[in-house]
Amino acid sequence: MIVTLAAVVAYSGYIIHQISGLRELQNNLVDRNRKDSLQLLRIQNDLNSLALAMRDMLDNDEPYPLTAWSAQFERVRTDLDDALRREQEVAPVNRTPEQQQYLKNSVAQFWDAADRTFALAHDSDPTEAKTQIRISLRARQESLSTTISRLLVQNNESEERAADDTRAIYRRSERNVYIFLAAVLIVVVLTSIYLLDYNRRLFGHVEELSLRRSELAQQLISTQENTFRSLSRELHDDFGQILTAIGAMLARAQRRTPGEAGTDKQDLREIQEVTQATLEKVRSLSQSLHPVVLDDAGFEGAIDIYLPVFEKQTGVAVQYEKSGTSRELDRSVATHLYRVLQEALNNVVRHSKSPSAQVRLNFLADAVVLEVEDRGIGWGKGKGRGMGLVSMRERAELVNGRVEFLDSEGGGALIRLTVPAGVV
Repeated sequence: MIVTLAAVVAYSGYIIHQISGLRELQNNLVDRNRKDSLQLLRIQNDLNSLALAMRDMLDNDEPYPLTAWSAQFERVRTDLDDALRREQEVAPVNRTPEQQQYLKNSVAQFWDAADRTFALAHDSDPTEAKTQIRISLRARQESLSTTISRLLVQNNESEERAADDTRAIYRRSERNVYIFLAAVLIVVVLTSIYLLDYNRRLFGHVEELSLRRSELAQQLISTQENTFRSLSRELHDDFGQILTAIGAMLARAQRRTPGEAGTDKQDLREIQEVTQATLEKVRSLSQSLHPVVLDDAGFEGAIDIYLPVFEKQTGVAVQYEKSGTSRELDRSVATHLYRVLQEALNNVVRHSKSPSAQVRLNFLADAVVLEVEDRGIGWGKGKGRGMGLVSMRERAELVNGRVEFLDSEGGGALIRLTVPAGVV
């Protein structure tokens, strides 16, 4: 991108330079030559007028004396001096000072000779005056006409060279435009190829990191589930059996205690109640870590057991609906579905402030869909940001499923997990 911008700036500067050169060429050569040629034509016209006047002065057809043409010569002299002054102002830059001085001296010499001629005519010597016209004035007028014609030719040649230079500039500019476009196209193509290759390698790296992250998440979740399952089994089997045995022993001790020892019976009853409460807490903890019933009764059986316990513990009324033909689910899929259900219902308790929730399990031909919907405050600005929602998303990816966090039509939040049939 930087190279492309630098090329654009450099080319723009070059084009501006070319345009400036073309403008300078037009101003200094073409326009000045045109204006100078107009003044030279004006001078040439004055010289032609003088030539006609001298012809008439030499002819004997006119009955006027030579001094009669002095007024015409003065008018031509005035116009010629103005034309020469203007011509010097717009003279082309390639006009040498020697040429300007020669033209100025030639005009001055012509008017000196004309003044001498009219002086002779004024002194009543017309023959000598005519001789001066034939010998001196005509030659100087022809020399001036030749000089003016040469300057006109020089101006025309300068204009032709300027036209050639202008065409050359246009050709170079056109060629440079094509070269610039080709260079920009090459730069864009090379940049695009580089960016495509860079993005391909970057996406490949990201994909590799994503695969590693997914593998790590799967390993962590699997390790977590195995740990929870082991702890759950220990709590359920060992501690549960120990507490059950203690409860039974306390019940037997209470029956054997004499009837008059009421205080001892009361103490044994309280110990038995504490033991029973501890047993229930251990079973609840075991259920939270890993529902043993999920291995024994399957996903649907675990739901039937979990939902009443959830209602009793939280006070949130849960409406459960099932549709479609039931089928056995893979154990890992059932575990992830169950964990998503737990996390979704826990979100209802912690965040939604909804007194009720709906759980829908739909067995489709190509997928299993689990939905948890509430009528609480909705997502707000935290949709998909909580750790629980991130965990749901990770679990969905582990079973090639898709989890959606939607707004409920009646207000509240809707979580939908879809697991394809090829996985289940």
